Amino acid sequence: MPEAMAAPKASNGGKNKGGAYVDRDKPAQIRYSNISAAKAVADAIRTSLGPKGMDKMLVELSKAQDIEAGDGTTSVVVIAGALLDACSKLLQKGIHPTIISESFQKAVDKGVEVLTGMSQPVQLSDRETLLNSATTSLCSKVVSQYSNLLAPMSVDAVMRVIDPATATSVDLQDIKIIKKLGGTIDDCELIDGLVLTQRVANTGVTRVEKAKIGLIQFCLSPPKTDMDNQIVVSDYAQMDRVLREERAYILNLVKQIKKAGCNVLLIQKSILRDALSDLALHFLNKMKIMVVKEIEREDIEFICKTIGTKPIAHIDHFTPEMLGTAELAEEVNLDGSGKLVKITGCTSPGKTVSIVVRGSNKLVIEEAERSIHDALCVIRCLVKKRALIAGGGAPEIELAVRLAEYSRTLAGMEAYCVRAYADALEVIPSTLAENAGLNPISTVTELRNRHAQGDKMAGINVRKGGISNILEELVVQPLLVSISALTLATETVRSILKIDDVVNTR
Repeated sequence: MPEAMAAPKASNGGKNKGGAYVDRDKPAQIRYSNISAAKAVADAIRTSLGPKGMDKMLVELSKAQDIEAGDGTTSVVVIAGALLDACSKLLQKGIHPTIISESFQKAVDKGVEVLTGMSQPVQLSDRETLLNSATTSLCSKVVSQYSNLLAPMSVDAVMRVIDPATATSVDLQDIKIIKKLGGTIDDCELIDGLVLTQRVANTGVTRVEKAKIGLIQFCLSPPKTDMDNQIVVSDYAQMDRVLREERAYILNLVKQIKKAGCNVLLIQKSILRDALSDLALHFLNKMKIMVVKEIEREDIEFICKTIGTKPIAHIDHFTPEMLGTAELAEEVNLDGSGKLVKITGCTSPGKTVSIVVRGSNKLVIEEAERSIHDALCVIRCLVKKRALIAGGGAPEIELAVRLAEYSRTLAGMEAYCVRAYADALEVIPSTLAENAGLNPISTVTELRNRHAQGDKMAGINVRKGGISNILEELVVQPLLVSISALTLATETVRSILKIDDVVNTR
């Protein structure tokens, strides 16, 4: 939270003679300043909710939502802002922060029950439903017009890296997104295998069928001593001998690589010296071995998992069983916008896939990558918690109506706080309506009416500009997204309520 302004001091510096704390107003002022700072952030973000919202601007809370669910990052901040607004009013009425905090916890527990009650179970074999969820997620992104291409790609990617029968989560590390400038988003593709952005080092060999792939972590260049040294060569015969030794050393290395049956060599980036000398490259070229150098250290694990190879740290360990096999390794030209190395048809594939993202400029590529990540997260949510819920503000209005009913069963201050919590949730449908150019007041009133009559799936149809059954319009989202947004927003608000003093750091 931004540092709050120091409250005006009491006449004797906030302390009486006995050293007791008498500045009663300070905790209240600190609370208000924290609430107003958080509300300012939430108000700034409100305009970016829904398919017609402005673009994203995120804060710590939405980071938590991003890690947990991967989507609903804007909603979570907007909900938190509305709850803070409600807190502010309740505090002004003189209700104690602890009562507000505990009532909000009761409300959120009840809210999770309501959401679970209105959700629909989903099977991972139901491809259509998964596509609808991914498409809904992509609708509020800059690249929404490409959702019919990116949604199936995201669904296929997740289904290839998990076993639908037993999976309880998805490791998104198994789906590698490779960004390549040039082309358009239409050129994005999903590749069952490995894609490397590094160029093939030797131009002579750019296509190898029945590839035997070795991944080395040592250098194919003359060895150097551990300390700085200088060799002074006094005559040509000595120089000739140095060059001959070097040549024999490198030829021996290359022969051992060839002997193991390797015909595609991946070389890890070296920071100490040149990982590959020109002479070694010349020998490898003669032996028709395709070479890709400058492999990044962090890619090693993914490469090994994909093609079933093992990293080799010393030439003595370069044996046939350390190699991975694939049907084809080739360098592909991308219509004049660079080249990629594709390795496909791996015989012992680990469950990994690669997505190549293309775009005409950096901004488009970054946005496409974020959108694909969100769509992948939505599918991951469905794998974690196999239930779907309607979108379009329907769950929030349903929560508002049911929590208002629940508040009538409570007594005293609690009832008042839960009622305020219920009213605060109406900010999502109201903001959605506002950003879609509808009248927020009449839209929310109509929605409330429909939900009170038992129409749980009524939501705001942004495309048609009215209220309709959102499930029939296929606007759906994973249950985990809504539950996570509600619980995280409430936790944040409760922790802000607990802050009653700020120490200004110099």
